[in-house]
Amino acid sequence: MNKEFLYEMLKTCSVSGHEEELQKKVIHHMNETADDILSDYTGNVISVLNPLSETKVLLCGHIDEIGMIITSVQSDGSLKVTNAGGVRAVLYLGTQVQIKTKTGFVNGVVITNSSLIKRNDLSCTDLTIDIGASSKEEALKMVSVGDPVCAKTDVLELMNNRVAARAMDDRIGAFIVIETLIKAKKKGCQTGVYAATTTGEETSMRGAYWAASKVKPTCAIAVDVTFTSDYDGVNGTSTGEVELGKGPVLCLSSIVSKKMNALLEACAKDLNIPLQYEIAPGRTGTDADKIHFTNEGVPTALVSIPLRYMHSSVETLDLKDVEQIIDLLAEFVCRMNAEIDLHPLH
Repeated sequence: MNKEFLYEMLKTCSVSGHEEELQKKVIHHMNETADDILSDYTGNVISVLNPLSETKVLLCGHIDEIGMIITSVQSDGSLKVTNAGGVRAVLYLGTQVQIKTKTGFVNGVVITNSSLIKRNDLSCTDLTIDIGASSKEEALKMVSVGDPVCAKTDVLELMNNRVAARAMDDRIGAFIVIETLIKAKKKGCQTGVYAATTTGEETSMRGAYWAASKVKPTCAIAVDVTFTSDYDGVNGTSTGEVELGKGPVLCLSSIVSKKMNALLEACAKDLNIPLQYEIAPGRTGTDADKIHFTNEGVPTALVSIPLRYMHSSVETLDLKDVEQIIDLLAEFVCRMNAEIDLHPLH
């Protein structure tokens, strides 16, 4: 597992709708490993192994993150914003942010005061960013309406092989799908593997739809994060108990292929990888939902990484879970072949 590239991914600003810089890094990283690299007009990058294989497994991990977008510059030089994805506005009060402009990054802070702190209905449109400018004209020399904003944080290594960072959701899924391709190649995989780092999941899920429509896969696996129930204030009784360090999470859902889950379970058993489960009676809220409805219907599974403190700047996971998911998916794609019938009624 290439931790150096993972950390590079986590440090790169990739607010939903502004994924180009990070996607170019993925292309550079995968250029010598993949047999082919595809892209499209929505900004997806798809690294391909064994493109001539009739059996095609699409792996999707979205590379965008939640953040904010500048909507206006005020007369005093401060900035107003709106959300790009499921931002929890209260978590940004009194924090450092970075604004990605056409020429580089501009630092800012989100102002805080007692009235904002006391509000129970705070939204992103209530936030104001101070970049140090003294007028609208001065601010506009540095930033523009439409520029993306994300938290200014670093990767923090914790005890017990755990890591905290901004944008684990779903930078870690994007990392896993490309690492799966790399591992599958080392294992001598003959299946067509299509590792898609998809765009726009946090705002529109457009990337997954485009990727599946382009590849027309035999089956697909979305790789995303899921909530853990192993810390104070969280109850896992409604969707399933999930803990850090206890292994990959399979989703039990009407969207998900039971036969794919069974194959994943068989792979996990043979590799001695523990599994956890989450329940989603309907849609999953991930790329899996869009993929499933493309083409004539794609058999789809969802494999999730246990994550604490989702949609914050300190999202925390266990790297042991990440390694086990890479091992599990690499084994799955190696076993998948034309003789495996995923039709639920056969």
